[in-house]
Amino acid sequence: MTRVIKVGGRAQRDPALAAAVLDASTRDRIVVVHGGGDDVSALQRRLGMTPQFQGGRRVTTPEDLDVVRMVLSGTVNKRLAATFVTAGIRAVGLSGEDDGLLRARAIARETLGEVGEPTRVDGRLLAVLLSAGFVPVVSPLARDEETGATLNVNGDDAAAAIAVALGADELALIADVAGVMADGAVIRELDIEQVSALIDNGTARDGMAAKLQAARRAVERGVARVRIGNVAALHSATAGTIVTLSPTAV
Repeated sequence: MTRVIKVGGRAQRDPALAAAVLDASTRDRIVVVHGGGDDVSALQRRLGMTPQFQGGRRVTTPEDLDVVRMVLSGTVNKRLAATFVTAGIRAVGLSGEDDGLLRARAIARETLGEVGEPTRVDGRLLAVLLSAGFVPVVSPLARDEETGATLNVNGDDAAAAIAVALGADELALIADVAGVMADGAVIRELDIEQVSALIDNGTARDGMAAKLQAARRAVERGVARVRIGNVAALHSATAGTIVTLSPTAV
């Protein structure tokens, strides 16, 4: 079984994360994709910059991109890989730029700047690492499909694209929330029509809307299911929210 696990910045601080990934890696082929937005924002503020967001996506000027690249592909990637290695995981830190692993195109430069959406994943490097028993840990930076320049890609989008390219059995979007919430309770199961309704009626906003959009794309393109939740969702079949193509797809 192949699983792609996207770990948000706050979920990376959960002391149970490394053990959960170690447990998963003993049973499945695992690729970890990470975010790190809080770390990026913290460094931006230290440098006198003001973090800006639109629709759950970080506005990224060329100056911001240097900070994003330094934090995500440097500090966060190596810190997370080191944490996993300490826990006994054969983790290897990568960027989506390495070997052209992740290609993207700019979404809307006039409003978002150097922000891209994935267009192509070259999974050969990941396949080599997985076949040798390693756990790739991927920073969601990408190369522009047309110019080769660097683009900042939302971590959920990057993870969904990688899951599709690898034919993953499951994509897990791990954050600091128990799942998709409605009226104070976790929604246990959603199909893509229900996902669209939650986004359209405003129940899911900002970061959660971005997660659900990525989940919808993943299942529409062949990933059997997407699980959205906290670290507990990595080792519990009942934790979090499961997104599938249709109600009968589970």
